[in-house]
Amino acid sequence: MKLYSGPLSLFARKVEMALGEKGLVFEREMVPFSQARGYQPKHPAVLAANPKRQVPVLIDGDLELFDSTQIFEYFETVKPEPALWPAEPKARARARLLEHKSDEIYFPPIVRLMGLQATPDDPAAVEARAAAASFYDEREKGLGSGEWLADSYTYADIALYMAQLFGERMGAPMTDAHPRLKAWRARMSARPAVRKVAGAMGRYLLSQGRKLPPFLAELSA
Repeated sequence: MKLYSGPLSLFARKVEMALGEKGLVFEREMVPFSQARGYQPKHPAVLAANPKRQVPVLIDGDLELFDSTQIFEYFETVKPEPALWPAEPKARARARLLEHKSDEIYFPPIVRLMGLQATPDDPAAVEARAAAASFYDEREKGLGSGEWLADSYTYADIALYMAQLFGERMGAPMTDAHPRLKAWRARMSARPAVRKVAGAMGRYLLSQGRKLPPFLAELSA
């Protein structure tokens, strides 16, 4: 397998975490990226495989896949163990919905914050932070006494961990109102596959003169 990734790509980096959790052997190629130009010029392999023109792109022989969720489904088919979706149908459906919510409900407000860091009192920034806080509240309640977001450790955990990493950086942190969620993040950070990828992201950010939230700074030391 070959994965085309990017140093600050949420979706590509969570695929890297899943590859590590599955113990799959792969080659990684980082596409061109700079703070000034973003992901330009576009890598020809990415352009050929993904009409959305972005990473992640996974190549496995004659198979070309894009979209992190579709790639997760492929991993689960070709290497069922260790399972990263629950076996029971309703539990699996709930876990898949949680993964989807991280991508499509939680992350869009964080994207808006990326352009509003210099104006935190802008109404759009206030609204985005409120949306993130509401999501944290929901997940804090949903965790209950469990260790993971679903019945077991799943792709949903990987998805939210990566998304909240950006949330912390963009000024939408978890607070003292979210002790269970913070404990969940600490358990995630202790996993070797998670630590490896998150630490690499943190070191890249440090190389660009960026500040890190405390939990990521610890992983990047």
